[in-house]
Amino acid sequence: QVQLVESGGGLVQAGGSLRLSCAASGSTSTVYAMGWYRQAPGKQRELVASISPGGSTDYADTVKGRFTISRDNAKKTVYLQMNSLKPEDTAVYYCHAPQPPPHMDYWGKGTLVTVSS
Repeated sequence: QVQLVESGGGLVQAGGSLRLSCAASGSTSTVYAMGWYRQAPGKQRELVASISPGGSTDYADTVKGRFTISRDNAKKTVYLQMNSLKPEDTAVYYCHAPQPPPHMDYWGKGTLVTVSS
């Protein structure tokens, strides 16, 4: 089993920055790619950013140029640097570690990010 614990959420004004962290523990030998999802009230969960074991990244169009995902393999931690935050970025942000079928993916419990206008 793998546990993912997010931290770094909070309240910030529009235009501000936050950095989220996701620390993995447990049987992390099966954790390869990782990513961040978010879910705003009344909306579906959506992929924000992902990073491969080698460091290749991918971003949702809505956050490109503002968010940066990175990882520290030695610390088993993934980060999401969020700059130029907008009210529409308000959501619960979840850390995600996909697993090959038939195994279930790992998810953190989420951290709330609120951006005020």
